[in-house]
Amino acid sequence: MNSAAAQAGDHDTFERLTAPYAREIHLHCYRMLGSFHDAEDAVQETFVRAWRYFASQRDNASFRAWLYRIATNVCLRQRAQRANDPLMRRVPFDGTEPKVSPAFTLTPYPDALLEMLEAPLGNPEAEYDQYESVQLAFVAAVQFLPPRQRAALILHDVVGFTAVEVAHLLDSTVASVNSALNRARATLQQQRASGRILKLTGISSNRHAEDFVGRCIAAWQAADIGQLTDLLKADVVMGAPALGLVLHGRSAVCEYLANVPPVEDRETFRFIATRANRQPAVAVYRLDERFQPTTYRALAVVVLTVDGDAAVSIHIFPDPKLMPVFGLPTQL
Repeated sequence: MNSAAAQAGDHDTFERLTAPYAREIHLHCYRMLGSFHDAEDAVQETFVRAWRYFASQRDNASFRAWLYRIATNVCLRQRAQRANDPLMRRVPFDGTEPKVSPAFTLTPYPDALLEMLEAPLGNPEAEYDQYESVQLAFVAAVQFLPPRQRAALILHDVVGFTAVEVAHLLDSTVASVNSALNRARATLQQQRASGRILKLTGISSNRHAEDFVGRCIAAWQAADIGQLTDLLKADVVMGAPALGLVLHGRSAVCEYLANVPPVEDRETFRFIATRANRQPAVAVYRLDERFQPTTYRALAVVVLTVDGDAAVSIHIFPDPKLMPVFGLPTQL
């Protein structure tokens, strides 16, 4: 690595040195924060800080680890600032008693960007492979871990750094890192035992995913409860936290999908199949006759978490700003 030119002020050289790590650092920030948009901000700040302090980085062998150290600290700081926000909300953590949770916004992550990454480097015994660690359920679950536990778990079990390396990245001790890992793993094991984090077995190809999405759309447009029932697991969960919507069980979800919105309005919707978090997804557009009678404007991205041949969860993200993230238009 020729860092001398970068240290002397050659920003073009600095960008060439950091470019190979940009995508994996972005995904790391996404796992730490749960939001694609927040990850964008964190990555930008990470590389600003890396440029500012590049002259102090003289160990070429640890350059990647140094970037992860900066990115992790940026994410921890960003979440700490949110924790002090008076708009902290109370949400159910274990399905019973509401508990104060860190404020975060969960968003999907496009498969097209995941495909740009190679398999995680480092520890071959890492517990979570790249497939499981981008599940929406996993990303959401780690947000509830204490900050140091979340950072240690992601850096060690997902990214693949050793406990010694993680201790250095977090300015901690190996004993403290191992303790944090054990606690974080125990918490996530509870999530697995409850069925919130699954070892999924379905939808491996784009063609299969598009076919599944097409069948779901057809059943919804026809308000066909029979078809919807066949496409959903008995314990399916449908949620849109931004809309205050959480439904549990096939009956409740089917009833909602069969009646909202009215069947006669369903021709005003258009759809584009896509993929997010290694699962089938669909971009939703709705006719906006206020401006142009033939213009469909972006409404939401819906991610279908599928196990085998049926959906175990439906996540609705009513955020038109996600369309460019997926390489899609904001209107049709």
